[in-house]
Amino acid sequence: MKYTKFHIAVASALGLGYIPKGSGTFGAILACFVVLVLDTYLGYSSIWYQGCLLLLTAVFMFLGRWSSMITEKIWGEDSSKIVIDEVVGQWLTLCFIPFSWQNLLLGLLFFRIYDIFKPFNIRKFENYENGWGVMLDDVAAGVWANLTLQVILLII
Repeated sequence: MKYTKFHIAVASALGLGYIPKGSGTFGAILACFVVLVLDTYLGYSSIWYQGCLLLLTAVFMFLGRWSSMITEKIWGEDSSKIVIDEVVGQWLTLCFIPFSWQNLLLGLLFFRIYDIFKPFNIRKFENYENGWGVMLDDVAAGVWANLTLQVILLII
């Protein structure tokens, strides 16, 4: 199949999906590292920071869906090797959240809790086909984690 290595690299987040335990957490940590790099070079208050984060999220959501659809044929349905969905979900968690180490760690914590336990009917998104089920449950977890952080920031 053409471009199979490319799709494997995308779906596994450059091989992190091959880590036997906690590969999803490592994918989310990779996303946090990218946010740290964006903040370092662009600064949170920069429109470029938010624009880049939103663009990365959108591009990798669709690219991740495509790569998930391809790699599910190789690895099976919603394989633990597919972690691009955690990367995208973590980026969504941190969109429009002021950068700080505290917010980064809280975002990681809330996203992983929502991704693992799937409250608020998040699990229903897994029923979509063609790679969408892989991506959309993590998108929903990212949205809920973002909303949770937004509420905490309003209260504090």
